[in-house]
Amino acid sequence: MPGAFKDRYPASLPDGRVLNLPIRALGDSGEGIASLILTQCSFAVEEALATVLADRLRLFAPDVVAGVPTLGLPLARAVAQRLGHSRYVALGTSPKFWYDDALSVGLSSITSPEAQKRLFVDPRMLPLLTGRRVCLVDDVISSGRSILAALGLLDKVGVRPVAIGAAMVQTRRWETALGEAHGDLVTRVQSAIASPLLQRSGELWVRAD
Repeated sequence: MPGAFKDRYPASLPDGRVLNLPIRALGDSGEGIASLILTQCSFAVEEALATVLADRLRLFAPDVVAGVPTLGLPLARAVAQRLGHSRYVALGTSPKFWYDDALSVGLSSITSPEAQKRLFVDPRMLPLLTGRRVCLVDDVISSGRSILAALGLLDKVGVRPVAIGAAMVQTRRWETALGEAHGDLVTRVQSAIASPLLQRSGELWVRAD
């Protein structure tokens, strides 16, 4: 059946190469998503995704890349290197004794919705962000919760990203969430690949958005 998938979703890179991503069921909802876990990818795949994303973010002339933990951090580092930057800013979920609780927000994601985490910015990193053209990078944008948390954190320090990057945008649910809170940033989201929301149809999966 055209447009139906058994257990893999073929996500296309701009050069025509295809990543066959495993499909994960979202509980017993009948819905599923294509899964991308960067730490389980080959170096070649990681390099390809980072290169495409860097090329797309370069159009926004960023001064610095800020990474969202956990899996967004190695991607942010790789993107920053390809943009010719000497460093990047890693947001964190592991509080250090010199951190300021006022510079933190709650954090959850579609893959760990029950996790009770907080997202921090190290106060010593603020000079690298303040008054700079910042690109915010995460591994996957799906529900939009992680990116919204990161945007809320940056807002606390007076930073408005010029663009948002991800290895993959997953479904289109994030567009609604981001649009309601930061409508002007929806068109500034860049990704290397995209995947739809999937719906169970017998033994197959079909696009639901």
